[in-house]
Amino acid sequence: MARVHTDSSAIPRGGRPARVIATTMVAIATVVVILAAAVVPFLNPQWVAFEQGRSNAAAWTGFSAADLRTATDAILNDLVTGSGDFDVQLNGVPVLTDAERSHMRDVRAVFAGFYGAAAAALLVVWVGFRLARRGGDTWARTDAWRAVRSGAIGLIVGTVVVGVVATVAFDAAFDVFHRLFFSAGSYTFDPRTDRLVQLFPEQFWSETAIAVGIVAVASAIVAAWLAGRRAILAARGPSAAVPAVPAPADAR
Repeated sequence: MARVHTDSSAIPRGGRPARVIATTMVAIATVVVILAAAVVPFLNPQWVAFEQGRSNAAAWTGFSAADLRTATDAILNDLVTGSGDFDVQLNGVPVLTDAERSHMRDVRAVFAGFYGAAAAALLVVWVGFRLARRGGDTWARTDAWRAVRSGAIGLIVGTVVVGVVATVAFDAAFDVFHRLFFSAGSYTFDPRTDRLVQLFPEQFWSETAIAVGIVAVASAIVAAWLAGRRAILAARGPSAAVPAVPAPADAR
């Protein structure tokens, strides 16, 4: 039986740009989805309380343990659910100033945009695999899984690079991050007087960023390995998954 050989030359010319675009979109979408998933575990009161204990937030604020939890949990709830305006009070006194509340509203808007982008990215990945199921020459399941693997590997490399830079110059990296998403002067606070940076000191952010990076890299490693395996299986075709059954011998 003649062996059918297929390679990139068999792909119609019109399919090459489409394949590059699809691969790029799915790879970028994979990065966004993994990053969004990596942040979620740290948007909970348990982690925040743990890191506040490590960064001595109670000493910075002068709050009792109960007041610290009341203030922090209310701010976190307003951030995650969008149900409040960061106007928590202790003994009738607002915890945050107007400038701090304005910044937290900006932070919430950034989070909303990020998770909106993550939802769109998840849709891109889903559509990519739906199209791949059609088995056309332009975009196949093998391409979809390779795109996911490329995105995961790119995230690993990017996170390591950013981590090294942040380790060497955290203050500069922190400032650059804020300049990208917030207007100048809206995020500068004095830890001697401003509650927002007393509740969430620099150590809180540096250690949380490290933890998010670790989760992101670990998740990306798993995603890259799984996607690589699935790409290999998809390239082999259905016959690789189902062993051939020998024909029964002729009865004598």
